Amino acid sequence: MRVHDLARELNLSSKELMLRLAGMGIPVSNHAASLTLDQVRQVRDKLGAPAIPTTRFARAVDILPPRPSAAPPPIPESPLPSPPPEVPPVATETSAPAEVGPGSATAGAPARTIFTAHPQIVVKEFAAQMGVKPNILIAELMRMNVFATINDKIDIKVARRLAEKRGFTIEIEHKPAEPPKSPPPKAKKIEAPEQRPDELLPRPPVVTFMGHVDHGKTSLLDRIRQTRVAEGEAGGITQHIGAYMVTVNDKEITFIDTPGHAAFTAMRARGANLTDIAVIVISAEEGIKEQTREAIQHARAAGVAIMVAINKIDLPNADVRRVMNDLQKEGLAPEEYGGQTIVCPVSAKTGEGVDHLLEMILLQAEIMELKAAPRRRAEGFVVEANLEPGRGPVATVLVKNGTLQVGDAMVCGDHWGRVKALINDRGVKVRTAGPSHAVQCLGLNAVPEAGARFEVVGSDREAREISEQRLEARRLGQLQQTRRGVTLEDLLHAPEGSNVRELNIVLKTDVQGTLEAIRQALSEIRSEKVTLRIPLFGVGNITLNDVLLAKASGAIIFGFHVSADEGVAKAAKREGVEIRFYTIIYELVEDARRAMAGLLEPIVRETVIGQLEVKQVFELSRKGTVAGCIVRSGRITSRSRVRVRRRGEVLFQGTVASLRRFQNDATEVREGQECGVRVEGFSAFQPGDMIEAYEVQRIAQQL
Repeated sequence: MRVHDLARELNLSSKELMLRLAGMGIPVSNHAASLTLDQVRQVRDKLGAPAIPTTRFARAVDILPPRPSAAPPPIPESPLPSPPPEVPPVATETSAPAEVGPGSATAGAPARTIFTAHPQIVVKEFAAQMGVKPNILIAELMRMNVFATINDKIDIKVARRLAEKRGFTIEIEHKPAEPPKSPPPKAKKIEAPEQRPDELLPRPPVVTFMGHVDHGKTSLLDRIRQTRVAEGEAGGITQHIGAYMVTVNDKEITFIDTPGHAAFTAMRARGANLTDIAVIVISAEEGIKEQTREAIQHARAAGVAIMVAINKIDLPNADVRRVMNDLQKEGLAPEEYGGQTIVCPVSAKTGEGVDHLLEMILLQAEIMELKAAPRRRAEGFVVEANLEPGRGPVATVLVKNGTLQVGDAMVCGDHWGRVKALINDRGVKVRTAGPSHAVQCLGLNAVPEAGARFEVVGSDREAREISEQRLEARRLGQLQQTRRGVTLEDLLHAPEGSNVRELNIVLKTDVQGTLEAIRQALSEIRSEKVTLRIPLFGVGNITLNDVLLAKASGAIIFGFHVSADEGVAKAAKREGVEIRFYTIIYELVEDARRAMAGLLEPIVRETVIGQLEVKQVFELSRKGTVAGCIVRSGRITSRSRVRVRRRGEVLFQGTVASLRRFQNDATEVREGQECGVRVEGFSAFQPGDMIEAYEVQRIAQQL
């Protein structure tokens, strides 16, 4: 007898029974472990009568007080405070160009560095930095079949090959982006107070079926709907709203009916993590297909619990064991083989095994300990939405936390409204919808996007203001063509303090052998600080599905000896996803290695370059205070950072606003020379103050 079967008999949760078994000296590894007859008899004698159940799924109608039917329901809590928009600090970074001497490097000499601020470099400037005559450089370019004049730009890859011959290395100089003249307003964020543990109650699991197109996902959903939802309904009709609930052993399960894993990932790309459990449906006759592997990888990338339903076991060619063996190869070892994946053989046609599948879903949810706070204002996501004649915008929403009520003011994506009606999947009007419940919502002022987040606020006025701010932020963002994806250049120049410590790659190759070779080469890149993940890999051209997953996972697409399907380039540009094509494995692996190095925070090193003494202070009416100084040691430049010291104590840190020598602007003043210095944001100079000029270098860390 298995642990979960005995737990059901004793009316206990599997976790509680496992704890009691451990106390009795009967250790078990998981809820699917088998017990001997003697052990079962010992447990029954020890525990006696069935225990009172410790957890039950909470329903909104059980915990909310009754509401009068005549007047609209009041808001159960006081309106949440509306904090002012938070403006994140802008990280700036500068790199001073290294001084490069003329001539080529001798054998064994260390490589010297050339900086460039662009992915292309002008031939004339490049030759000057290396100390080579331009005509010699042009001749070498011609031998490489690159025909360029002295003022033409050459690609950075070509420049690197030329530089390496002379012992130079080229680094992209990361200059700080100039702030926009009129920064777009930050959309107001609705923040709820922190949840207390005593507010949390168990909630139903949210389940999505995924898998190959012909393996019976829709048939299995229809079977569950007919047997668990429509039974007892007049005519057996159930309203299809893209999500519905079933009841098993007095507990509820919510099913999200999505068209496939592409839509699943598209919603997740917009931040909508609707699903708790993904059930991979596999035909017992055909086994695992390429779309099945994609579904598994999409579910893994989403970080949801994975179960497997082996469908069509009623067919004569069904082979459940073969499917289980194939699951092991995909890293989903079934429980029968000592793994952790729940696998349920079912038949959508006959109904065999469907009840067992539902019980296993509840068991998985019990282990996950899913909880929510039903007494809070509701928040959740839009499953689907459309414009219906006579009813206006209609959105199917899934409540993730809190309780949605008729009369609530809500913000949904960029839109807003007051809830006029809530309709469940049976077509019945309800007044409330608690955590994990899906209902149709009427009352929005426009049709929201699928996957849009909704939140209940204190009043219509607050909802309207937030909606207008979000619409304005989106409009300005579109005008400025704000990028939404991740590029390799972004990763190579990850700003200081960035939380990005993971490089995600979607990998597509021409043949399976090459795919395995590249995956092996990428896995051999060792770093204790940066993790490399491949959420999706496969053989074939790059598809729209690959772009969606890359967007959702913050990944870059690497293609080896493949091309992109029609429309992929346009979609990648729209979503801000970078696609890179390769024909040499070494170049692909090196780009991944460089990207991982770029994710590491650079080492910041300060170098003092000069000391100045303030001899006299001049008050200028327009330009402010100027310190008349003499350079005691080193030098100061017009771009230097400075510290103002008085009797050894630092009074101010900033940058040079202007540097002048006599009546002319100066770019640099050296030791023993006099100059006038104006410091940005500081004017309280006194004779005898010391100005310390310094530079900041950021040195990339090694993996």
